[in-house]
Amino acid sequence: MLIGADTTSWYIGLGLGAVVVVVAVIIVTTILVLANRIAGRAETAKEAVETLRSQTDGLSGIAKINDSGVRILHAARALRKAAVGH
Repeated sequence: MLIGADTTSWYIGLGLGAVVVVVAVIIVTTILVLANRIAGRAETAKEAVETLRSQTDGLSGIAKINDSGVRILHAARALRKAAVGH
């Protein structure tokens, strides 16, 4: 009877060990699947950011445009002073 109880304990231990291993495999598989999905979405987001960056690049020659605007503003102020007489 003592031998039978000892064997039963081994079977219970092995069964619990197998359950733990199966649960660990399920958890790791779930993590890997989710990581793969995240990687795919990150690649899509990276492509979207690159597209957005190319669409919002700075205007070429913006410094020249700003300089022209400042010159026009100064000329307008000078004309106003001359017209008003102040």
